[in-house]
Amino acid sequence: MLNKLLYLKCVTSTATSPYPFIHHYPFLLSLCFCTTTSNSRSFAVSYLIDNFGFSPESASKTSKSYNICFQTLEKPETVIRFFRNHGFSNIQINYMVTKAPWLLSCDPCKRLLPKFEFFLSKDVSSSEIVDLISKYPRVLRPSLENHIVPTYELIYKFLQSHVRTTRCMFGNTFYSCGDRLAHNIILLLENEVKESNIARLLGNHSKVIFASNDIIKLVKEVKDLGFDPSKATFVIALMAIKKTSPSLWKEKVDTFKKWGWSDEAVSEAFRRHPHVMLTSIKKINAVMNLWVNQLGRDALELVHCPKIFGLSIEKTIMPRARVLQHLLAKGLRKSASFVSPISVSEKLFLARFVTCFKEESCQLLKLYQEKVSVQGKEEECRLGTSLGEMIKFYIMT
Repeated sequence: MLNKLLYLKCVTSTATSPYPFIHHYPFLLSLCFCTTTSNSRSFAVSYLIDNFGFSPESASKTSKSYNICFQTLEKPETVIRFFRNHGFSNIQINYMVTKAPWLLSCDPCKRLLPKFEFFLSKDVSSSEIVDLISKYPRVLRPSLENHIVPTYELIYKFLQSHVRTTRCMFGNTFYSCGDRLAHNIILLLENEVKESNIARLLGNHSKVIFASNDIIKLVKEVKDLGFDPSKATFVIALMAIKKTSPSLWKEKVDTFKKWGWSDEAVSEAFRRHPHVMLTSIKKINAVMNLWVNQLGRDALELVHCPKIFGLSIEKTIMPRARVLQHLLAKGLRKSASFVSPISVSEKLFLARFVTCFKEESCQLLKLYQEKVSVQGKEEECRLGTSLGEMIKFYIMT
């Protein structure tokens, strides 16, 4: 296990712990506090009200919570000027101050500039950095050396992309608890979860996993359901269970049962495709209604291919169903199964069920693209015929 974790070291450490990089996460938040006086507090409150639309109550509460205090315009205006000089718009600055009002009390050259320079050194465009910071200003709060750098390097070890790592850093709330992030990564590795699957979790912004304080219990629960920790489905099952509350889980199970599934059928579908329990109840009912009431199919067919619940009804399920119904009506297809044809890739579907039938291909393509035609989308079809020409053909016939 130790050898497996060697590459996780973010910086050289002389610690004796088998996971030395864990000691690089003290995450000391170094807020720039100043001596609070009634005058400076009152001035700061007025500044928040007059310049950023705070109510008197929220301005007073904010100034106390973040210890915002200044007696002149110099400090806050220096901060605002710093952001403007780095490409932030007035709208972005206003949003950042409402989300991170402590910015107005900091020294931008000492507190902000080194962090800007760090992210700009990671092959990410300045415009994207500005956009990310404006959306997630909290990323500027922790210490650069004690938090930002080690967390970045830890995530980069898995994602191997500066762009993806930067976006992961900004888009996750686990960013503020990097010690737990490192701890949970260690526990996942100890439970034989592959590095590629941890990368998948990081790339999917799975904050509920990495910020969890009961990761061991969660891993055991998923293992007990029969999932292999080395497979991609394991981490998807982790997300599904963690993101879905027990009450919502039960409600989804009851929804499936309403359409004729048993508890065992739900469990089997979850094992086959754990994404199915991340599907909304509205989408479950919509797919089932189409499958059972409109297509006249058996709801239990979907137990063996729950992937269909994640497909678009308008763009995939219904167009393909029309093609399959046409083939059956014409006696061009022997198998009556709809499950496999609807779940395959578009390229494979067109090759097997459209273009291979030379005399019927134009009609089949019309059926397949009918929804797109109704919506008036202008795009080239797979056979090289423009959609406009297809619509003309459809009207003429």
